[in-house]
Amino acid sequence: MIRLHRHALSGHSHRVELFLSLIGQPFETVDVDLLNGAHKKPEFLALNPFGQVPVIEDGTVTLSDSNAILVYLARKYADEHWLPRDPETAAAVQRWLSVAAGEINAGPGAARLVTVFGVGLDHARAKSVATSLFDVLEAHLEGRRFLVGDDATIADVAGYSYIAHAPEGGVSLAPYPNIRAWLNRIEGLPGFVPMQASKAGLAA
Repeated sequence: MIRLHRHALSGHSHRVELFLSLIGQPFETVDVDLLNGAHKKPEFLALNPFGQVPVIEDGTVTLSDSNAILVYLARKYADEHWLPRDPETAAAVQRWLSVAAGEINAGPGAARLVTVFGVGLDHARAKSVATSLFDVLEAHLEGRRFLVGDDATIADVAGYSYIAHAPEGGVSLAPYPNIRAWLNRIEGLPGFVPMQASKAGLAA
């Protein structure tokens, strides 16, 4: 069985937990106590030298980085619609994985780090990045059910967690009806599991 090393309030961890649940792949969770530095202990650094969650152990395979894990799981265990093989669609999915690692992480992800975890980042800048991203995403989702094509892909999974919890970072989703409808569609997928909420930012 897959072992998922995670933190309950980590959006990166939730991406993997959500996808495993959506595809019905059995797994067990191992909670990593980030607040007390468990991710910097030698035993965890042996799994991921960068000291970050999530990490999965799947038999002899140990893998870190949430987006890399999503690709691995999609190719090994999931139906092809989660990561289509035709070059154009696969590239479109990869584009949104890059957005998840870039603008989503630097925008709603970073804003939430400030309000939920007290990390000393530039909160105003993070919120500015988030609103710029949401303006683009709102337009992209006009007339679309999901980020790429008519079916959910790992692009949607990678984007969901930090965007859904953007209000915890002080970024409102109220001005973005297309984004809110997209989030609702993801939440309606069989096997959906939510990320633990925090009373912070606009959600306080």
